[in-house]
Amino acid sequence: MSMSKPQRLQKLAAAVFTTMDEARKRKLATGADVINLSIGSPDLPPASHITEAMAQAIRDPSNYGYPMRDLPAFREAVAGWYQRRFGVVLNPDSEVLGLTGSQEGLAHITQAVTDPGDLVLVPDPGYPIYTAGPVLAGAELYPVPLKAEHGYLPELEALPEEIKRRARLLVLNYPSNPLAAIVRPGFFEQVVAFARRYGTVILHDAAYSELSFDGYRPPSFLETPGAMEVGLEFNSLSKTYNLAGARIAYAVGNARLLGLLAEVKAHLDYGLFRPIQAAAVAALTGPQQCVADMATTYQRRRDVLVDGLNRLGWVVPKPKATMFCWAPVPPGFESSLAFAMELLELAGVTVVPGSGFGAMGEGHVRIALVQNEARLAEAVERIARSGILDRHAA
Repeated sequence: MSMSKPQRLQKLAAAVFTTMDEARKRKLATGADVINLSIGSPDLPPASHITEAMAQAIRDPSNYGYPMRDLPAFREAVAGWYQRRFGVVLNPDSEVLGLTGSQEGLAHITQAVTDPGDLVLVPDPGYPIYTAGPVLAGAELYPVPLKAEHGYLPELEALPEEIKRRARLLVLNYPSNPLAAIVRPGFFEQVVAFARRYGTVILHDAAYSELSFDGYRPPSFLETPGAMEVGLEFNSLSKTYNLAGARIAYAVGNARLLGLLAEVKAHLDYGLFRPIQAAAVAALTGPQQCVADMATTYQRRRDVLVDGLNRLGWVVPKPKATMFCWAPVPPGFESSLAFAMELLELAGVTVVPGSGFGAMGEGHVRIALVQNEARLAEAVERIARSGILDRHAA
């Protein structure tokens, strides 16, 4: 019996992440203190009214059967939140679908709406699930370059005509991971026009819609006239309400597309644990000051880190949203991986090489704002003492 890895798994680009994690563990094994700014896992707790709702539901013995369908209260809470936040009206029964984390939904949607060989337009750089989902579904990838000079927005009209005609799916993500980029006014209107012209399905990952700064309020793709006809939006309670480990999210939008996704999920899982759905209902319908406070906390962290790095001469753009900074690799390093490895070795700080997010990510690193202000200030001091910023300068 052959035990070789299937070709579809060989196509998944996880080597950089594995390399960095193994290096971090080796550093920790020496007794070193490592400041981990790599994985985007929230370090803040959920608000008490959210955890209390979950605790009460956990004590209810009727909540331990298979949850074959989302609780009506959960779907209604999502629909209500979308109407209050974005002015988007959703039918809770047909235009809302619960997910075991948005990554799960983004992975399975390609199985629901593509056949092997179909073409999927994915952002480059982009979060790895955008490519992993299509690869596992047997679809063909076309990386769409995202460039700083265009605000990290895809130049859809510049794509080859054959590619535009073949494109079954277009994946978007704003505010984006890893780029921390935001949309400009009118962009989503262009996307809807593109989808209508070429029959392309739009998937928009809006997981960071509530983590924004300086008064910026990210829009929903579904606010755009015609968007409900051509696509889905994925959102999550992981970042907005610090429920990352609970794995609860949802897709909203076109009822036909959601029905296909639900059909795939019916073969793969038994729904979301009801106490977690109860927590989600409390989060979406309860006091929202916790969300504003969370965003303020990340904004302070951003300022401590970015202002500190800029004082050192490492010019890092200040993001308007997300928990990430997209930082150019200082001069003199042969790759983003080489810089990240040296930063770990000399300063005890871990970041993610941009190459892990696609070919266009080379030359940058992603820094996660997942430590408190004092710890981030310490990271800046360590980088300053290490001399890494001028170590290879010409």
